[in-house]
Amino acid sequence: MEQNPELALAWQFIETTGTHLFLTGKAGTGKTTFLRQLKAESPKRMVVLAPTGIAAINAGGVTIHSFFQLPFAPHVPDASFSTDGKAAYRYRFSREKINIIRSIDLLVIDEISMVRADLLDAVDQVLRRYRDRSKPFGGVQLLMIGDLQQLAPVVRDEEWQLLDPYYDTPYFFSSRALRETDYCTIELKTVYRQQDSAFLDLLNQVRENRCDDRALSMLNSRYVPGFRPRREDGYIRLVTHNHQAQRINERELQQLPGRPFTFRAKIDGKFPEYAYPTDEALELKAGAQVMFVKNDSSGNHRYYNGLLGEVTEVSARGVVVRPHDGGKPIPLQEEVWANAKYVLDESSKEIKEEVEGTFTQYPVKTAWAITIHKSQGLTFEHAIIDASGSFAHGQTYVALSRCKTLEGLVLDAPLSARAIISDSQVDRFTAEARSRRPDSQRLQALERAYFLELLSGLFGFLRLEQIFLRYVRLVDEHLYRLYPKQLSAYKEEAGRFHEQVVKVAQKFEGQYQRLVEASPDYVADAHLQERIHQAAAYFREQLKPLMAVMQHALTTDNKEVKKKLNDARDELFRHLNLKAGLLEFVHGQGFLVTDYLKRKAILSISEAPHGKDVSRPERKKRAESIEVPTDILHPDLYKELVQWRNAEAVRQGLPAYTILRQNAILGISNLLPADEDTLLRIPYMGKKGVEKYGKILLDMVRRYR
Repeated sequence: MEQNPELALAWQFIETTGTHLFLTGKAGTGKTTFLRQLKAESPKRMVVLAPTGIAAINAGGVTIHSFFQLPFAPHVPDASFSTDGKAAYRYRFSREKINIIRSIDLLVIDEISMVRADLLDAVDQVLRRYRDRSKPFGGVQLLMIGDLQQLAPVVRDEEWQLLDPYYDTPYFFSSRALRETDYCTIELKTVYRQQDSAFLDLLNQVRENRCDDRALSMLNSRYVPGFRPRREDGYIRLVTHNHQAQRINERELQQLPGRPFTFRAKIDGKFPEYAYPTDEALELKAGAQVMFVKNDSSGNHRYYNGLLGEVTEVSARGVVVRPHDGGKPIPLQEEVWANAKYVLDESSKEIKEEVEGTFTQYPVKTAWAITIHKSQGLTFEHAIIDASGSFAHGQTYVALSRCKTLEGLVLDAPLSARAIISDSQVDRFTAEARSRRPDSQRLQALERAYFLELLSGLFGFLRLEQIFLRYVRLVDEHLYRLYPKQLSAYKEEAGRFHEQVVKVAQKFEGQYQRLVEASPDYVADAHLQERIHQAAAYFREQLKPLMAVMQHALTTDNKEVKKKLNDARDELFRHLNLKAGLLEFVHGQGFLVTDYLKRKAILSISEAPHGKDVSRPERKKRAESIEVPTDILHPDLYKELVQWRNAEAVRQGLPAYTILRQNAILGISNLLPADEDTLLRIPYMGKKGVEKYGKILLDMVRRYR
């Protein structure tokens, strides 16, 4: 992560703690850049969501409503989801979607300022249902990115009448679930968009609702009555309403001489109209002012989202645009936008984005005018701003902060204090949120708490005991006459499990907590790791009697009882196999947070036959190979692997390639496998090689990491 201290702190916070984070900052402070880098480099399994289609496309994610299959109606707290049609909220998740929800480590919500409190509580309700019911958001870490001084959530009067009894504001921070958490706030302060300190001070006064007469006077010095810019100056007009922008763009296009040409977008699959990035029927003329609505996908960096230009040539064969920044004319090629959903890769068990539909069109739209709402996130050299009709919190600030300099903006009408609308509830929350910034001591405490939380999850068996006892009660209530011996065996096992697993785990909890608290470097503490290693071996063995007693499914002719019994047994084996798999992994690999999270995610989405111990799965035939980058990404590890291979070849008196092929060394050093399953899928890494050298190779990778 780059050296900016606030961004570095945010990165460390997300990577090393499980605490929720609100990442905020003025316009232009790098929030979007941080999200892109997080998606590209973080080892945590994440899903990125946004409140609107356009915001989701820009963030590289999907909408909140789409991912969680939520209705657009208000979410009334305490209303339940249902599949029977009797409740206001209904869901029908596929097994794949449930697996994704269960396996993610981090849920990112971009443009959080536009997310309503009730929507965040609806997300909480779904996550609790499929993960941990006792924890807000099901125990998933939440990263909320946005600036509350920008655009606010939309709530109609009739919707607020329903929600008002439950929420003091419509903003996300009034969410009931969020208020149950001890989330932190990090505010980015370095502005990259504007470099003019006087202009930055003006923007801050508008943003923080402390714009005095002097500041208004300075802003209104940019009011130029009857201003008519030269076409080559490339001004864009920011207005408050859609109909204003549409009327201006249509009028300006009609006034241009020459023949218009219309280009139809190609839409394949599912791509909702509200998410169209430009016009489905794009009408252009020579001389039209346009704005690029996508970054150049060719890698040549000829244009970017928000760049203004002028159409210099247009015909049925294509379009040429000259950027206003002085660049060379660009012959346009069609760009493709993807409407994606999250799916599971069955071979790698990774969460991936699957394209549901595409929108193909020239990456421009007519742009003499756009709404302030659609300008959020963009930067302009020159803009004419009509914010006198602002009707919502943050509109004026968003409009003014799109410009790099004060000289680059012109006001279409004078600004009055009434146009600078600020919500006092937001101001109060912002002041409080700044006190939530974690200092180094707080961060260290949260990191330690996260480490302990993961250990407690691994060595906590109360939940598993509760699920088993629920199954035993069902048998005792409905099938005690049919299966008296089996019921007796269940009860005997319940007693043994409580004494030898639950009670022992509770004693061990005190031990590892003391060790973690006492060690300044608890992650690398050899004594702690040895105790974890021994405990994993003990508890893994202690799960085997429970697995054995549950081997045979009980049957009954009563359909209702049969369904309850099967559901309870399914839940028991899901938890049992997950626990056994994690214990075996930690026993073999040690307790390293990143590797542990990856293994937990994979095991969480693995489907196991009832009654089968999946902690030692039968080897399948070699799975489809993983694609390996051709560059050497970790040269130190690569060199170490080559040296080991050559030494082993000398020791055995064999050609080096018979020990380990060069392509296999490249795959290991680039992909850093954490387990034998991943190692087996590396090209030229056969089953015999894994059996002979797998432990040695994985130890080398673990030491390197």
